[in-house]
Amino acid sequence: MSNVLDVLDQRTFDLGLAIGVNSLLQSAWIYDRPIDISGLRQFHDHLRRGRLSRSIERSPLSFGRHRWVASDDSSELEIVEMPRPREEFDDWLDEQINTPLDCEHGPGWHLAVLPFTDGGSGVSLVVSHCLIDGVGLCEALADAALGRDDPISWPAAASRGHWKALRQDAWQTVRDIPAMARGVVAAMRLARRSREGAEAAAPGTPPATTSPAPAVVSDESIPVPMATILVDAGEWDSRAEALGGTSNALLVGLAARLAHRAGRVGEDGSVIVMMPVNQRADGDTRANARSSVAVTVDPALATTDLREIRAAVKQALIRHEEAPDEEQAVNAIIPLLPKRFLGATSRVSSLNQVGSSNLGVVNPAASRVDGTDADHFAVKVLPYLGLTEAMLRRFGGTQSFLSGRANGRVFVSAFSYLPGRVNTNERLRQDLSHALNDFSLTGAHL
Repeated sequence: MSNVLDVLDQRTFDLGLAIGVNSLLQSAWIYDRPIDISGLRQFHDHLRRGRLSRSIERSPLSFGRHRWVASDDSSELEIVEMPRPREEFDDWLDEQINTPLDCEHGPGWHLAVLPFTDGGSGVSLVVSHCLIDGVGLCEALADAALGRDDPISWPAAASRGHWKALRQDAWQTVRDIPAMARGVVAAMRLARRSREGAEAAAPGTPPATTSPAPAVVSDESIPVPMATILVDAGEWDSRAEALGGTSNALLVGLAARLAHRAGRVGEDGSVIVMMPVNQRADGDTRANARSSVAVTVDPALATTDLREIRAAVKQALIRHEEAPDEEQAVNAIIPLLPKRFLGATSRVSSLNQVGSSNLGVVNPAASRVDGTDADHFAVKVLPYLGLTEAMLRRFGGTQSFLSGRANGRVFVSAFSYLPGRVNTNERLRQDLSHALNDFSLTGAHL
C-alpha cells in the first residue's frame, strides 16, 4: 500500500507550515464517577497501535509529495493528580489544547484525565488535524475502545535513504503531471470565475467588510472563543421534523442563526454555509477524506421553515456528485508552490461564510474511553492555533460548527471570532444558547 500523502493531506500540512498555525481536534468525555485508570491505559495503548500511530515525513524534494511513516514518539498518558471542580473542566480543556503537538516529529496527539472534586472524571484527547479528520477520529476512538489495532505497518522514518527517496519522489512527481495539469486548468477557471464575480458586483456597493482596522493590529496569537453545547437527540429530531427539515438541515440553520446574531451576513442578509462532504471508504488511509459544498441560507427563514434549506442542501450534494470538484483538483499543484507564496495567497473567505460539519451518528464505542459508557461525550472543533489578530482580519474572522450524535444527545461545538466585536467564550455561549432558543431548543454546556 502506498504511503504517499493524499493531495488534501499535503495541502493541510503545507498550509499550516506556510502561515505558522496548527489545526487540532479535541475529544472530551465526562464521567459522573471515578474513571477506571486500567481501562483508560488499555485505550491509550491501542491508540498508540491504531490509526494515530504514524507521522509525516517530508520529501527531500522541495516539490515532492510527503509520506506516512511509523511514529517513533507518542506521548505518555497524563494523569492529573490534583482534582479540580467540575466547573473548571472547560478551562482545563483549553489548557490541554496548548499541549505541544507535532505531526512530523511527534507526538501528534495527547490523552489526559482530570479527577473532579465531586468524584467524577474528565478526559481529553487532542490530536493534530494533519493526522485525522473528524470522521476518522471517531473511527479511531471506536477501534481503540474495542481493542482493534491498525493492520497497516508503516515504514520506519528515514528508512528509504536519501538517494532512494530522491528517485522515488521524482518519479512520483512525474506520475502526478496529468493531475497537476488538470489542477492548473482548474485554478485558472476558479480565478476567472472570481474576477467575473467581482466585476458583476453592483457599482458603488462595497463588499461586506468588518469594522475598520485599528491603528495598531497585534501580531501576537490570540485565543478564538469556543463553546460546546449538548441537546437531547429526541428534542432535536422532533424540532427538525416540525420545521420540515432533517437533522443536517437544522444544523445548517443553526449555523446561519449564530452567524446572523454575530452580524456575519452578506448585504442581502444571507449566510454561506460550507459543508464538508465525507468521502471516507473502508480501508481509507487518508487523514482528511472529504470535499465540501456551499449552501446559501436565509437565517431569517430558518427558524420557521427548514424546507428551503433542506432542498438547497440536497441540490448542492447532487451538483457535487455530478460535477468535478475544481478546488480539490487545485490541490494537485500545492507541492509546486513556494511556501511563502502559499501563505500569502491562502484563501480569504467572505464575511458571511461559515463552516458546518456533521459527523452523524458516532459509533457508541467511541464514548467508552475506560471500557464503559461516558455520561457525556463530544468532539470539539478547534480554531487554528497561532492565529493573530492581523490574520483574522485578513480572513474576515472565522466561524465553524462541528456536530455529531452520541449517548442520546446531539453535541454542537462552535468557534467564532469577528473582528471589531466582543469575542469571548461567554459571549459565544450566550449567542449559541440564544440561537438554539430561536429554534425553541435548549441545551446544556459541556
